[in-house]
Amino acid sequence: MANLMTPKERVLAALDRKKLDRPPVVCFTQIATVDAMQAVGVYWPAAHEDPHMMAELGAAPNKVWGVECVRLPFCLTVEAEVMGCRVELGKMDRTPMVKAHACDENTIPDDLPTGAMYKGRIPAVVEAVKIAKMKYGKDLPIVVGTTGPVTIAGHMVGTENLLLWIITNPEAVVKAVKLATKLEKAYIEALDAAGADVIVMSDPSAGTDMLSPEMFDETAKPYIKECFSGVKHAKNVLHICGDTTELLDHMIATGVHGLSIEEKVSPEKAVELVKGRAALVGNIGVVRPLLQGTTDDVRLEATRVKNAGFNLVAPGCGLAARVPLVNLEAMVKAVKG
Repeated sequence: MANLMTPKERVLAALDRKKLDRPPVVCFTQIATVDAMQAVGVYWPAAHEDPHMMAELGAAPNKVWGVECVRLPFCLTVEAEVMGCRVELGKMDRTPMVKAHACDENTIPDDLPTGAMYKGRIPAVVEAVKIAKMKYGKDLPIVVGTTGPVTIAGHMVGTENLLLWIITNPEAVVKAVKLATKLEKAYIEALDAAGADVIVMSDPSAGTDMLSPEMFDETAKPYIKECFSGVKHAKNVLHICGDTTELLDHMIATGVHGLSIEEKVSPEKAVELVKGRAALVGNIGVVRPLLQGTTDDVRLEATRVKNAGFNLVAPGCGLAARVPLVNLEAMVKAVKG
């Protein structure tokens, strides 16, 4: 009866690692493209701040190219803005970016800003989740992206500074990451209460390009676990960029339901190493083949990931806004048949 499942049922079953006739095809990372924006008449940067626009754009890829989820918001700067960083919201085809950090090693705040959950874009994202849940949540899973504590801390003080302080000032690192964790835990709990079905935490600064697996265990793992500790309803997925082959066991130890990984990891090797201990999400290359490849390239890679045994087939990281529609359609067709 799997072929009669709604996309929501299929996605949640896949995250529970249940045997299915096929994996769902999703995008758990940044999902919006210019083609999706044009299809629904909703554009960046306005959609980063308006909850109705955010919900519509998050649902557009399901309508336009058949991906089996709603996914919002569209950047990793929501939390940074709340912590006092200066954020530029970008353009129609460029995501928001942190332009100025909030503090240095001597001025890391002792606590969150008063009323942090009502600052910046957090209220807009929470409201967008409620809107999406009401409009689309019966059949589609509402997937909400958040930022991991190491990346938030890096936004606050500068990622290069944070990495240097691991050696020269570890107390400042702990203070910054603990503060980021306090914010992220409260934010995740608000998203869970608003109706998120899946919460995807992206923590690119915790990857092996920045931290060794041993450093991950000390600087990231306990804080990621704490961020998710108050979730009552949603499934939890951890996304880390780069080659996470050596990090997979450490990611599993955070207790999340799913691991979202990039194409730098061999899909066959990932399945071999994970051994069914968590759902695997990914790992089609977002530059090649999705942005720069042909539809044949995309079909081949999507089929490879599907056949390798990934529980959910998806882009390996956030989509560039100019990914061609035909390539996204080819990805979906390769999985759905």
